[in-house]
Amino acid sequence: MEKPAAMGAGPVTSVDDEARTSPWLTFWIASIAVFLVSLDTTVLFAAFSALRDGFPGSTPAGLSWVLNAYTVVFAALLVPAGGLADTYGRKRIFLGGVALFLLASAACGAARSVEFLVFARVLQAVGAALLTPASLSIVLDAFPKEKRAVVVSIWGAVGGAAAAFGPGLGTLVVDAFGWPWAFYVNLPLGAVSLYFGMQRLKETAGGSGARRIDWPGLLMLMVSVGAIALAITQSESPSWGAQEIFMAAAVGAGLLIAFVLWQRTTATPLIDLRLFHNRTYSTVNLATLAFGTAFAMMFFGYFAFMTGIWHYSLPLAGIAITPGPLMVVPVAIVTGRLAARFGHRPFLVGGSLIYAGAGAWMLLVPGTEPSYLAHWLPGLLLSGTGVGMVLPSLSGAAVAHLPPAHYAVGSAVNQAVRQIGSVLGVAFTVVFVGHAGVVRDDFIPLFGLHVVLAITTGLLCLAVNTRPGGQRT
Repeated sequence: MEKPAAMGAGPVTSVDDEARTSPWLTFWIASIAVFLVSLDTTVLFAAFSALRDGFPGSTPAGLSWVLNAYTVVFAALLVPAGGLADTYGRKRIFLGGVALFLLASAACGAARSVEFLVFARVLQAVGAALLTPASLSIVLDAFPKEKRAVVVSIWGAVGGAAAAFGPGLGTLVVDAFGWPWAFYVNLPLGAVSLYFGMQRLKETAGGSGARRIDWPGLLMLMVSVGAIALAITQSESPSWGAQEIFMAAAVGAGLLIAFVLWQRTTATPLIDLRLFHNRTYSTVNLATLAFGTAFAMMFFGYFAFMTGIWHYSLPLAGIAITPGPLMVVPVAIVTGRLAARFGHRPFLVGGSLIYAGAGAWMLLVPGTEPSYLAHWLPGLLLSGTGVGMVLPSLSGAAVAHLPPAHYAVGSAVNQAVRQIGSVLGVAFTVVFVGHAGVVRDDFIPLFGLHVVLAITTGLLCLAVNTRPGGQRT
């Protein structure tokens, strides 16, 4: 039975409740929902062509908003959601997010128009934004400090596992039952997380008092990112001229500058810019933006290549892509253990170079004739190794020196930056290879930009310092 919380503090849980909830049980309950959030994205990359067939009157740029509307809202709401979790209770916000995510998933599957599907995806993004930072905060609170580097890397590897199972599972389900099942597949596992979360998770809160949501900042961030993505996706559209594209890009850039200025002056900023006074934290977030863009381009581009150039069926493409993401999980676990001793920098820099090598391989080696083992699999394994080293390490480095009261907000900012990168990655990929009748040369700028972004990630991470006993925020 719970004891009443002290004034200004988070809810207190009895010793019996704490004893019956082990750290690893807490980890898996919180991670299942994050698995679904990651699974949902990779399945939709695979299902993009099925969506195009399901809504034949839509354009690739229009359909990209099934992905990008979700990602823009998700990115913008992660930060206030982290603050809500720190203030009102991580269990409460987590469970509310899971419930909304499941209801919205059902609505997405029932959509009969692109407009309603985009609306349902926005609701799904709200749920995902609520549960994601709360999940990581719940996990961090459950473990002692010396184990957090390992645990954060495993938590990040859960997303890698979703990426591994998402293409194979998603493409089989979508091919057999249609695109709505890209969303219905979330329901059983989500219900498990919701049920056991209600029964077993203990409530924790930062105890920092109620926080006001920075609505002007939230709207500026959403519109700025959305306008920039719109300018990119419409750059090849015959219905948009240079003036319209320039105006969209200018609005996005102007609002982004206004957002930063507003955060410096408002009393209740969406993002506390003091977090970025720490050099490692600011550098990690710039690297996350570059890597998040490259990661989205990679996944989306791989499906486009295998179905558009090699003419693989959707299920076969999903199975063919699986070995790369499967590499992410073991590599992330080993990397997390080593990062706890040596810091994240060696793995961030080394993994970025490996990831750049994967992009260079895909740029130069695969041709128009299928040759999976010789021409595709080596690049796929390189990419899985690079992602396993970099992606969880970015999450771990971002929170390595944050005080406990800022776990949710600090991790939410990092996750939001990654999602903004994903918006840009999807936008670039739609421009390069999102159209029907794609040819091999269309992939040259895609994989070339992939290499540039991976190298940029590595260069930025040279400044990261998370060695034990290093700097503190």
